[in-house]
Amino acid sequence: MRALYRVLGYLAVALGAIGAFLPIMPTVPFLLLAVYFFARSSPELEKRILDHPHWGPQVKDWRERRAISRRAKTMAIGAMATGAVFTWYTLGAPYYWISIAILVIAGSWIATRNE
Repeated sequence: MRALYRVLGYLAVALGAIGAFLPIMPTVPFLLLAVYFFARSSPELEKRILDHPHWGPQVKDWRERRAISRRAKTMAIGAMATGAVFTWYTLGAPYYWISIAILVIAGSWIATRNE
C-alpha cells in the first residue's frame, strides 16, 4: 500500500508542477494531495514539500488552519482565467471549453474555501 501512496504522491507532484507553469491548472491542491499521500508513504518527501520556500507555507496554512490566503486565491483564479482566454485565442473550440470547465470547477472550489 505504501508503494501505491508513493506513486500517487509523485503523480500529484507532477500535476502540481504542470500547474505551476500552465495557468489553467492550480498547483497547491495537487501539492496538498501529494503531502497526503507522502505522509502515508514517505515522510522525507512530505517534509521536502512542507519545507519548500514558495509552496511550503501555503500547504502548511491549509494543513494547520484549512485556509488559503486571499492573495493566493486571487492569483490562482486569475491565472486560470488567463489560461482560458489564451486557450480561446490560440486553440479555439472545443479546447477552450476544457479551460472553462477547469476554471469553473477549480475556481469555484478555491473561491469558496475559508481564508
